[in-house]
Amino acid sequence: MIDPDGYRPNVGIVLMHPDGRVFWARRVRRDGWQFPQGGMNSDETPLEAMYRELQEETGLESRHVDVLGVTPGWLRYRLPPRAIRRNDRLVCIGQKQVWYLLRFTGADSDLRLDLTDSPEFDHWRWVDFWYPLEHVVNFKRGVYTRALQHLAPFARDVAGATAVPTISLETQRSRGRHGGAGAGNRGHGQSARVPAGPRRSSAD
Repeated sequence: MIDPDGYRPNVGIVLMHPDGRVFWARRVRRDGWQFPQGGMNSDETPLEAMYRELQEETGLESRHVDVLGVTPGWLRYRLPPRAIRRNDRLVCIGQKQVWYLLRFTGADSDLRLDLTDSPEFDHWRWVDFWYPLEHVVNFKRGVYTRALQHLAPFARDVAGATAVPTISLETQRSRGRHGGAGAGNRGHGQSARVPAGPRRSSAD
């Protein structure tokens, strides 16, 4: 499903541990790390798509999370030229996304990356709230900044100001450009045994 401007409707998920750390996962057969995200079906609301993507990519169900916040309207990013499939009948130039902040209420053992025939991720870990701004692929950095900026107050209400400090927009941009001290990669994660299968589009 692609809109007339060439953007694919999509949902993004910031899954937060109660201590303020967020779920960060490595894409299968790629070196990139990101938050869970995925395209919406034509018959889905953003919330329905979010729960489906959550289950497909992390193994979690609605009972494992609480919805804390959501971004208003669409946040857009464009794909790099190498990722645009110009020969497709409908050309997708980027994603327009609604982002959800979820509080994780389950146990780490509930996280499963291998429940589908074509898993999105093969490893995950908990990282500090602002850590992804330094480490996501460049073309997604702007939308990550806007999403986390909007969702941070909801996260702070749960985890506290120490876990989710307030930082200026310029500091966020600087971290994105250069990498910043104190972003931190705390906690642990795990790998999943991932079967061979077709790759999902880099647009996901």
